Amino acid sequence: MTSGGLYVDGTLGLAGHAREILVRSAPAGRLVAFDRDAESLAEAKQTLAPFGERVRFVHDDFRRIPEALGQERASGILLDLGVSSVQLDTVERGFSFQCDGPLDMRLDRSQGETAAEVVNRMHETDLADVIYRFGEEHASRRVARAIVDARRKGEITRTGELATIVRRTAKGRPGLDPATRTFQALRIYVNHELEGLDAALRSLAECLAPGGRLAVIAFHSLEDREVKQAFRALAREGFRLLTKKPIRPDEDELRRNPRARSAKLRAIERAPAAGAMREAA
Repeated sequence: MTSGGLYVDGTLGLAGHAREILVRSAPAGRLVAFDRDAESLAEAKQTLAPFGERVRFVHDDFRRIPEALGQERASGILLDLGVSSVQLDTVERGFSFQCDGPLDMRLDRSQGETAAEVVNRMHETDLADVIYRFGEEHASRRVARAIVDARRKGEITRTGELATIVRRTAKGRPGLDPATRTFQALRIYVNHELEGLDAALRSLAECLAPGGRLAVIAFHSLEDREVKQAFRALAREGFRLLTKKPIRPDEDELRRNPRARSAKLRAIERAPAAGAMREAA
């Protein structure tokens, strides 16, 4: 990465990646920073305040990046999919079953159904399908039946309630809480995380300048499968696949951040301009 260029962080979070991009592209590099979570965005603005007008903030989904860029083309686009550590650790966000909190799970709390609304209104068969499709939970039908039985006695509104119901029904493999897959499924469903992901990646690839790169970090097999397939398709259309196999965190990073253990990074590059290719030759 050299000075200058336009970069996009499509999942800003607390701006760790964004800050590094701005440092490495100084003094002229610009960044467009997206996040669906207004609370994370507000905190990130404070973190990135020293970079001044080099940063433009957008409260929106990364799927809207093409509209935000218009005719501009990016030197690099980064997506870090999933939920941030801060979101997981904030009890009132309702993402985690480790602590009891309101069953929310929305990345953007200004819109959409909460996880509580989903588990209390969805038909048992549809609920089972969601848990199986997005959580790959083989006991999905039993879990859905247990949820429906429990909600007849009163609405399920807390993460602790739901976790207890699931743990009585499903079995987790060693080191995996039985509630993990159901919570993942509901989070993905509530936030439409896989909806149009393939098409979005193709659109983002078209937003790259010649020689520009698109990098995506995925944290579960469903996301990673979508990214892998989309990038392989783009490689057949002239993009260069930079990661034939995903890059995984090394032992040093895992010591610093154990939650990175399931992270997989994949990247592609748009072909450089013809003139640049001749110069390189």
